[in-house]
Amino acid sequence: MATGSGIKTVGVIFGSRSVEHDVSIVTAQQVMQALRPDRYEVVPIYITREGRWLTGPGLRELKTFQAGEIADRMGMKEVVLSPSPHHHGIIIQPVSGLMSRSQLRRLDVAVPALHGTHGEDGTIQGLLELADIPYVGAGVMASAVVRDKIMLKNVLAQQGLPVVEHVGFSRQEWTSSAKDVLAQIDAQLGYPVFVKPASLGSSIGVARAKDADEAHTYITIAATFDRRIVVEKALTGAIEINCALLGNGPYRASVLEQPITWQDFLTYEEKYMRSEGAAGMKGAERKIPAPISAELTARIQDLAQQAFAAVDGRGTARVDFLVREDAGDVIVNEINTIPGSLAFYLWQEEGMAPAAVMDELIRLALDAHAEKRKTIYNYKTGLIDHAAARGLKGIKK
Repeated sequence: MATGSGIKTVGVIFGSRSVEHDVSIVTAQQVMQALRPDRYEVVPIYITREGRWLTGPGLRELKTFQAGEIADRMGMKEVVLSPSPHHHGIIIQPVSGLMSRSQLRRLDVAVPALHGTHGEDGTIQGLLELADIPYVGAGVMASAVVRDKIMLKNVLAQQGLPVVEHVGFSRQEWTSSAKDVLAQIDAQLGYPVFVKPASLGSSIGVARAKDADEAHTYITIAATFDRRIVVEKALTGAIEINCALLGNGPYRASVLEQPITWQDFLTYEEKYMRSEGAAGMKGAERKIPAPISAELTARIQDLAQQAFAAVDGRGTARVDFLVREDAGDVIVNEINTIPGSLAFYLWQEEGMAPAAVMDELIRLALDAHAEKRKTIYNYKTGLIDHAAARGLKGIKK
């Protein structure tokens, strides 16, 4: 809870039941390092791979997570994030014994640093909405839409924004009629193609298939990570250009970057493990600013803003494009909301240190929460008295 000195209590939530668990831990450490101690009191909230919620000072040290199971370490306490707006925070030791008591820790704002499932997909955002706790980043709808690559492409296409040709299908469709799915891919896309789990990030489960045999193998693998799969046409000669955004609308666009890869796409290792010391998970080598014309730069920045607005995004995002400058092709590939991209390294090129980025994100979260407070939620009618007097029959449902 905010103190008289104006310091705000910030809950940083990370880990969770996700194949991107390890990435989330590293992101959370970067976030906590960037939060100024003279402005914020940080409460680390870690969700184990099995779904246990824990808090404790040791969670602010990366070495804590190197020894495997951390629940038995000194100072770790089990917690739950209460959905009640009256609690407005976490309950520490929710099931207490005879000699201990539960404690309530109120939160002024939360930072979801959860990558992938149960984090970027709108689930934690929904819980925070119920709890009436301001939180950094996109809301429930935007998080859910952006996380599902098939749904995102549908929404962007409806708004007239360019998206890559693709085929989307479910795991059930694949297991019951793989031959028909492959025939559709061949007819609509041809080869080569990219195979992706529809709602994962960090390049997990992603592969480039040059023919139907490889597509069969890679789709089968992708189907173990997600219930929906998307297959995208591979654009020959395209480069990737990325743009970060800040704001609740209108948005500020960052300098552009061109990631450099030695593979057919940025692998997990290239994204996170090729180099060290760069803020904001900058693992791969990059050209900043991207070596493209000023006119194309402005066009991409405008399209990035349009794409984020199309999903009612807020806070921050990184919009990834596939570009063929000679052909004039600019295609929206993906939108990465928090924490898929905090893009500290791009904002540093704009003169904003990570601490300044977090200050702005928390301000935007509080502004979004203040806007929410303008909406009426308590609306009483005479329906209950009417139903009690007349009975339930005949009440229109």
